[in-house]
Amino acid sequence: MMKNIINGRVGWKITGCFLLVLLLSVTLFTACKQKMQPVSKMEGKTYYTCSMHPQIHLDHPGNCPICHMTLIKVETTGKNQGMEAGKITLTASQLQLAGIRTDTVREENIGNEKTLTGTVTTNENKAEQLSARNSGRIEQLFVRTIGEKISVGQPVYRIYSEDLLEAEKEYLLARQQQKMLNNPDIDYKQLIGAAENKLRLWGMSSSQIQSLAASGKVSPSVTIASGINGTVSEIAVHEGDYVSEGMPILKTQNINALWVEAQLYAGETSNYHLNDLVSVLLPDLGGQRITGKIDFMNPELSGESKVALIRVSISNDQSLIRPGMLAYISIASEQKNSLAVSTSAILTDGKGSRVWVKNSDNSFSPKMVMLGTGNQSYVAVLSGLNVGDVIVISGAYLLNSEAIFKNGSDQMDMGNMKM
Repeated sequence: MMKNIINGRVGWKITGCFLLVLLLSVTLFTACKQKMQPVSKMEGKTYYTCSMHPQIHLDHPGNCPICHMTLIKVETTGKNQGMEAGKITLTASQLQLAGIRTDTVREENIGNEKTLTGTVTTNENKAEQLSARNSGRIEQLFVRTIGEKISVGQPVYRIYSEDLLEAEKEYLLARQQQKMLNNPDIDYKQLIGAAENKLRLWGMSSSQIQSLAASGKVSPSVTIASGINGTVSEIAVHEGDYVSEGMPILKTQNINALWVEAQLYAGETSNYHLNDLVSVLLPDLGGQRITGKIDFMNPELSGESKVALIRVSISNDQSLIRPGMLAYISIASEQKNSLAVSTSAILTDGKGSRVWVKNSDNSFSPKMVMLGTGNQSYVAVLSGLNVGDVIVISGAYLLNSEAIFKNGSDQMDMGNMKM
């Protein structure tokens, strides 16, 4: 009798545990199904989500079923309601944050391209150097930072120079003799002019010479101003250093004109010629493409690597390009025009290739395309697009993610998109 009672109790416990597990499974399944529901399928224009788990979308306030944080309320614009599958509308701020850029579909050159990997460098033909005009000791430097821009007339350093001090005395003595002696046999104007020219050659400005003449007193040190413009690339002296005549003080570069340097193998030199116009792509500036000109090709192969140096001159009027940036030099080896899109606009997976098209109502829709051959910049479009269509060339991956997030991955099935 006792054994039957014990067995009955054990059976009830097993049955109770089974029911409890079953109840928890149903609850979790319902919660997961509810939290993964896309926004576009929910009723109303308001939903609640978790800042730590944005995949949670509920139609009522409460706590996150994962981390139990209080859900935050989100107001949807309602622009995506009733739209066709995959269609996305973003606000102006969202477009800016996502970096969405568009371009118009047109005919482009899709001929073969030869591409070289290069580096932006300073144009040494535009470099200038400020040198010491006379010997002396650098008492103070006014330019201390590499990359600082200087202009003509800007103070660079103050120097104590015995030679310059003697030249100042000669200049003042010539002026005094003109006033006091006024000997008609002596050309005082010539003496004063020669002394003044020496001061100019040694770095004194016209205003400094005028101040010297007005005060009648020599200065123990003189401030030397810059005679060049540019961006400081090298500073060769420090305060307290003794310099001799001709010794470099600093060097400047003209950042508005730069070089892109790359290396060619011997078999590639026939594809490039002096003064050829080439395309230069700058990935660090969002893929900006500019035109450059081949400025130099080394006729001699260097060392054991057997490569030749090539330099392309580019302009940098807005000072956005910086030495050290990566750059790609491209030149078309043949001309072949076709309806084409930028390679950055294409999204490809196991189901095919698609692009995002901007509609007349400023929304975006995915569209399947059939592609042909191309180069590193453009790919031919065989079907799916027409001339004048506006497509997304930057930020397409973000639009794709937003569409999956809002509509679900099933709505992004390539089979639901028209060619």
